[in-house]
Amino acid sequence: MNGRGRILILNPNSSAKVTDVIEAGIAGMRGIVAHDIDVICLPEGPLGIATQADADRAAVLVQEKIRTEPADAYIISCFSDPGLLGSREEHAGTGRIILGCGESAILHALTHGDKFGIIALSPLSCIRQARIIRMMGLTQRYVGSQSIDASAESAATLAVAARMIQAGRQLMDKGTNTVILGCAGMAHFCPILESALGIPVMEPTIEALAMAMGRMGLRQARAPEEPQHAQRS
Repeated sequence: MNGRGRILILNPNSSAKVTDVIEAGIAGMRGIVAHDIDVICLPEGPLGIATQADADRAAVLVQEKIRTEPADAYIISCFSDPGLLGSREEHAGTGRIILGCGESAILHALTHGDKFGIIALSPLSCIRQARIIRMMGLTQRYVGSQSIDASAESAATLAVAARMIQAGRQLMDKGTNTVILGCAGMAHFCPILESALGIPVMEPTIEALAMAMGRMGLRQARAPEEPQHAQRS
């Protein structure tokens, strides 16, 4: 890949507040990324991904956006990763990099410690997260998810900070040595939690962005060099 590429971060819900949190969360990466990064939401999507039905509805919209919006890499910025598997299947062999922030955060958490736990928005989120972990075959390294009983929009404010810290400590009591934020709208809590808990905290969109940067850089490094024209005598 030559020149600047494009990384498209998709917030699959329609919340401007959550999109703003995602945008602020990745702001520090813009200066060190040699690619254009765009963050968009899906106005037709649900206000939040609170149920499996919400995720299923958003999946169709995500797949359509990836189908029609040109980019080199796509990041689905919702922990449930709606549309991830369908999009990968549809675009297999095209060279498009398609990442889910939930999957990326879980994979990176494995490199930080033996056990990980997830701070979830709601009890229903806990159920979906446990299902994802089972599908990934990682139940032995997962201590569980801890709900803060909040919506995606309310988690986009600092009002639930105390609940976030309490949930993190409850996960530590269960043996985790890495905490994953279970909603992209929680991005602004990452430094607060790392300071309060003293252990690594995974912010899903940043983890997916780091993975996209790595894969795009590796692709560029492996690209064959353009042949140099022989000098004329």
